[in-house]
Amino acid sequence: MNALAATNRNFKLASRLLGLDSKLEKSLLIPFREIKVECTIPKDDGTLASFVGFRVQHDNARGPMKGGIRYHPEVEPDEVNALAQLMTWKTAVAKIPYGGAKGGIGCDPSELSISELERLTRVFTQKIHDLIGIHTDVPAPDMGTGPQTMAWILDEYSKFHGHSPAVVTGKPIDLGGSLGRDAATGRGVLFATEALLNEHGKSISGQRFVIQGFGNVGSWAAKLISEKGGKIVAVSDVTGAIKNKNGIDILGLLEHTEENRGIKGFDGADSVDPDSILVEDCDILVPAALGGVINRENANEIKAKFIIEGANHPTDPEADEILRKKGVVILPDIYANSGGVTVSYFEWVQNIQGFMWEEEKVNNELRNYMTRGFKDLKEMCKTHSCDLRMGAFTLGVNRVAQATIIRGWGS
Repeated sequence: MNALAATNRNFKLASRLLGLDSKLEKSLLIPFREIKVECTIPKDDGTLASFVGFRVQHDNARGPMKGGIRYHPEVEPDEVNALAQLMTWKTAVAKIPYGGAKGGIGCDPSELSISELERLTRVFTQKIHDLIGIHTDVPAPDMGTGPQTMAWILDEYSKFHGHSPAVVTGKPIDLGGSLGRDAATGRGVLFATEALLNEHGKSISGQRFVIQGFGNVGSWAAKLISEKGGKIVAVSDVTGAIKNKNGIDILGLLEHTEENRGIKGFDGADSVDPDSILVEDCDILVPAALGGVINRENANEIKAKFIIEGANHPTDPEADEILRKKGVVILPDIYANSGGVTVSYFEWVQNIQGFMWEEEKVNNELRNYMTRGFKDLKEMCKTHSCDLRMGAFTLGVNRVAQATIIRGWGS
């Protein structure tokens, strides 16, 4: 089952629990707008190269649409649609005044020079500038993009619309980015994990963690969890996987990855098969890389008692069912990794106010939002006698449905 089919399935299950009528259900599912553009650029060698860019704007009942832009060879319409829909429910679960969107360009950023990436970003912005905006659709970084990409989008957009720092989030600090944004998704994973463990009478300290993916989310989560006394026993990234049952020195690993562009060769742990990382013995598994990694092939072998979804859609529905029967508690992506979009909201607010917050305020506000979000999620679980994933989906879908009805769009 691909990401779009799985997301639609979860939405329909939540819709049934909420008793939504079929007309409203259909209007909530259909995207507001889908954009597909051709982006042709001159390469450094003088030849022309064409790429396809996408932007799916899913829903704006609760506010401007919000979502990342990813540069990846496998960017395609179904995946972008699924991620745009997930953003709609995620912003509603986080209780921030946004809808959902997602975008991307089908390219391999590692094969493009910095100047080629800049030209590609600027051409893409030229094609979509009149469809995004401070109160319309606010892009952010995603896989293969970062603060520099957002800086180029901001600059290109401002040529058409005047200086508009709030048009993108995840910007460099010097252009209006927020303090604490870089760590936000990983820090949100920490706060979400603390909320879940507290519910089970446990704390981070002494728990054994496996983190699949050591990019922005995974590395920050590992650093913050280890600072709280959690023991990271295995880690993987695109270069390989490592394991140390006594706990990996995360600060040492961060230095190593900075110098070597990956965890491969780190001498403070043993190298293991990357395919085995998800089934390593641990208390808590944090998938923080690509979607669909936990599936029916490996679900039965997973030893973790808790799964915290740092990535988008890492667990497919068949694996969900298997893990539920095993008694594994899964904290779903639309809550667990919402720290990034929450601090993006804080950045947008700061840009509109023209006033920058201290990092301590950003982190304290994020803790408040994540803690309240978990409480709201648990209330929905009690109301509908469902697991955490359905609790999150019913919470998000219900909030969007109510906004849609109040606006008069649902009839």
